[in-house]
Amino acid sequence: MSLSVGIVGLPNVGKSTLFNALLKKQQALAANYPFATIDPNTGIVPVPDDRLEKLAAVVHTSVIKPASVEFVDIAGLVKGASQGEGLGNQFLSHIREVDLICHVVRAFSDSNVIREGSVDPKTDRDTIETELLLADLQTLQKQREPKMSKDKDELFRWEVVKKMRAAAEKGTQLRDVLKTDEEKEVGRTLGLLTAKPMIYVANVDEGELGDRGQGLGVSKLAEQLGVDPDSIVIVSAKIESELSILSDEDQKLYMQDLGIQQSGLERLAKKAYERLGLQSFLTAGELEVRAWTIHAGTNAQLAAGVIHTDFIKKFIKANIASYADFVAFGGWKGVREAGKMRIEGRDYIMHEGDIVEFMIGA
Repeated sequence: MSLSVGIVGLPNVGKSTLFNALLKKQQALAANYPFATIDPNTGIVPVPDDRLEKLAAVVHTSVIKPASVEFVDIAGLVKGASQGEGLGNQFLSHIREVDLICHVVRAFSDSNVIREGSVDPKTDRDTIETELLLADLQTLQKQREPKMSKDKDELFRWEVVKKMRAAAEKGTQLRDVLKTDEEKEVGRTLGLLTAKPMIYVANVDEGELGDRGQGLGVSKLAEQLGVDPDSIVIVSAKIESELSILSDEDQKLYMQDLGIQQSGLERLAKKAYERLGLQSFLTAGELEVRAWTIHAGTNAQLAAGVIHTDFIKKFIKANIASYADFVAFGGWKGVREAGKMRIEGRDYIMHEGDIVEFMIGA
């Protein structure tokens, strides 16, 4: 399952610095994580998962493939983008293709970096999201009532369109009014920008990066922005740029000095993963250890299809072990002998971190 995140923001908020650090990190990871070739304006970051290295030690493999997040650099959003300012239409179309929007706001104090439209985090947020909402309103105003139709799906879609248009005209972001999965699907099929989930990256000064500072900073920013604290990640784009060119060992030492456990890019990837309601199941064998991405609530049969679509119709059963038991008892042989392996059918709902061995028919 591919997961794409579009990075947006006003000019000079640190978006490009952050993205360039992401690309450098990706180049450094290329030898370890075999990702497919990607475009210059996209970069891939693995989702941090300490379990994978421990599993690799248990099954004696050196091949580790983590879940990943693809970030797309979407430049050029300025006031008036919905009317075509700054090539706005082109860049807005790029946002329609991503699963989640990552909005970078300026929260650093360097007076040498000119503020091109950026005033403060709250104003930055309002400017960008107003443009996204205006673009959505244009899309909604183009929709036409299905007159004389008795099709329940068409009539339901039209009711949702009317509900969204009324909200957009009042300045309400559409993600705040789409409550059910069916309503959200209408927003998704129309490519509506403010119907997409959003996270906020506050680009701060180096001194605000420590774990204690992050906690205080998130609370303060959430109040200022008027958003859920869980939707905020605090990052220093400057520090990320410096970290991206260091060796793994030097990165760890540098982060210790800064008082942080994970880099901003890693925290951002993890937050994006969680924000979309995703989770991982793990496979562990001599060939590789791998994290596979599924939506929370996925059953075993559909989870098998993430590995290969043929596995859905050929599914027989799933051998399941907990991560803790798998490590404690030394792999599949150990959990079988200890009675810690479960055999589950197609309707079993997968849990985060399940170690799985799918049994597939011919």
